[in-house]
Amino acid sequence: MDAQSLRDARLRSHRLTAPARSVADAARHLLAVQAQEFWAGRWALAARTTGSPTLRGVDRLFNRGALVRSWTQRGTLHIVPAEDVAWILRATGERQLHAATPRYRELGLNADVLATVERAVVGALRGSNRLTRAELFAVLETAGIETRAQRGLHAIQNLALRGIICQGPVVARPDGASRDQQFVLTDEHITASAAPANPTTELFVRYVTGHGPASPRDFAWWAGLTLGAARGAAEASVDDSRVDRVDDELFQARVRPRRRADAPRVIALGPFEEYYISYDDRTIVCPAQHLGAVGPGKNGMVRAIILRDGVVIGVWRHSNAQGRRTQAPVSELFRADDSGDAEVGAALDRYAAFITG
Repeated sequence: MDAQSLRDARLRSHRLTAPARSVADAARHLLAVQAQEFWAGRWALAARTTGSPTLRGVDRLFNRGALVRSWTQRGTLHIVPAEDVAWILRATGERQLHAATPRYRELGLNADVLATVERAVVGALRGSNRLTRAELFAVLETAGIETRAQRGLHAIQNLALRGIICQGPVVARPDGASRDQQFVLTDEHITASAAPANPTTELFVRYVTGHGPASPRDFAWWAGLTLGAARGAAEASVDDSRVDRVDDELFQARVRPRRRADAPRVIALGPFEEYYISYDDRTIVCPAQHLGAVGPGKNGMVRAIILRDGVVIGVWRHSNAQGRRTQAPVSELFRADDSGDAEVGAALDRYAAFITG
């Protein structure tokens, strides 16, 4: 498959040229959207949806319990449908916990300390209580657990990787895109959970549904699994009626969303965007000479991007700090003759309408 055909197919799979009818549908289709920049993960879903979804509209899905955020892959926060978080962690949690073990040792988070953390947090949240990170840190301090130097963060993350807690309702903020959510007990907050027979194979099927065509190597990166496990899941998926093998390496969904004729050619997407970051080889969508401008940089950051026909043509920035979200986004295009492009302006306007709505 040539590069342009691959980009066109991925744009459809990502619902960037075949948008979903609702944000909830887009979330189910993508399964997991990277979201340590919380506003960006919410925009990623809205950008894949028909109509004009607003930030408040996406936040209502968290408040109703349809979406949650947790460390589902690579030790990184993702937005996932609530019904899917438990089985995803059955596929990825053990490997994430193993990778975190040296850091736990450095921080003195041994088995006895983590048991105290669990008792304190579960006790505080039991009965459908909801607490922010800062409030959970206060609970841990009261229990004698030091939270400074990322100790509190890793203690809470440990509970999330084990499926005990997740982040649910969004803490309202009068001006700006809220960064805060309330932690909840998953067994109280999530009322129904899917239970596929083979979570790793199901994860591969859902990955290629929302990201394909893609290879086992791409999946290994995205899911944070070994290449051997990824290849095993890919081979097992051949027997699944939802998956087609494109060639020796690439797999895609058998039924793919239909491209809309009026889909915009230019799209503005946020940092850590799935369309860019979810693959082993990012030169398919970004010219090699511009990869450094996008990232990941030395600080691990991946910048917000602007696409034309599936190719990254520049980056952009916008402050969501209190009192600043109404300011216009600022683009940095790779080619000077793209400056002032009306389609670029329209793409950034769509984001601005979302974040201020």
